[in-house]
Amino acid sequence: MKVYMIGLGKMGFNLAENMTDNGHTVIGYDVSDAARQKAQEAGLQLIDNLEDLEKDNSQKTIWVMLPAGKITNSVLKQLEGIADKGDVVIDGGNSDYHDSLDRAKEFSELGIHFMDIGTSGGTYGARHGASFMVGGDKEGYVVICDMLESIAAQDGLIYCGKSGSGHYLKVIHNAILHSEMEVLGEGFELLHASPFDYNLKDVAYNWNKSAVIRGWLMELMYQAFSKNIALSDVETSIHSSSAAIDAIKSACDLNVPVPMFDITLTMRQRTQGQDTFTARVINSLRKEVGGYRPKNA
Repeated sequence: MKVYMIGLGKMGFNLAENMTDNGHTVIGYDVSDAARQKAQEAGLQLIDNLEDLEKDNSQKTIWVMLPAGKITNSVLKQLEGIADKGDVVIDGGNSDYHDSLDRAKEFSELGIHFMDIGTSGGTYGARHGASFMVGGDKEGYVVICDMLESIAAQDGLIYCGKSGSGHYLKVIHNAILHSEMEVLGEGFELLHASPFDYNLKDVAYNWNKSAVIRGWLMELMYQAFSKNIALSDVETSIHSSSAAIDAIKSACDLNVPVPMFDITLTMRQRTQGQDTFTARVINSLRKEVGGYRPKNA
């Protein structure tokens, strides 16, 4: 399958390489010269601008993998005037599901399939097999499902249904993830402060291999401690989670109590003015996943 990948940052580039490895033709685009050069060195085809899409009269699959918000919405608006009837346009980033509902309506009126895909697994998953949560019309899903299956982790593809459902599911996924990282941070901070001389790397290894609380985050915890036992290579402030905020807003609308999401958001806000080992644990986990960016980066 031929896929146009718009955005060749960490996630977009890794997805493009994953697709290429699985027999798909990827044509990339990015405004960054550095990103374009990296893609060229990897052997990816490139277009010079989005208008070049108009030269392709076949049914196109266009995957937008850009920072959520203004940048993504601007590019999607531009694609409304470029994509053809029958094309499939994918927003694979962490967009607000309300925006996805608006985009789906606009693209539908043009006869274009718009798919909102929540993507989980970080940069590693993008490269080696991710979890994809797909929202949008069934006709559009049928066009891309085989391609998604080929680049997903085993059992890593779910079609969620109507537009907005993919990005909403990713919001709740992220809110749960942030809460799990908060719990891990608090537990390891308590061990760090205890009167016992624990080797936290060994603790993480043991728990990941045999304990009830084993899992990928615990494996990443072991990797982080293996690289830097003091976790001194990350900052101790964490930005507030937009996913937690969106999940809390939705919970209020639906009258569903989510106290852990509330606490997680509060604890993240606390890190803005207080140095804690919990924050080092959380940012170390984010770094291992690939979503951590230092303030001055």
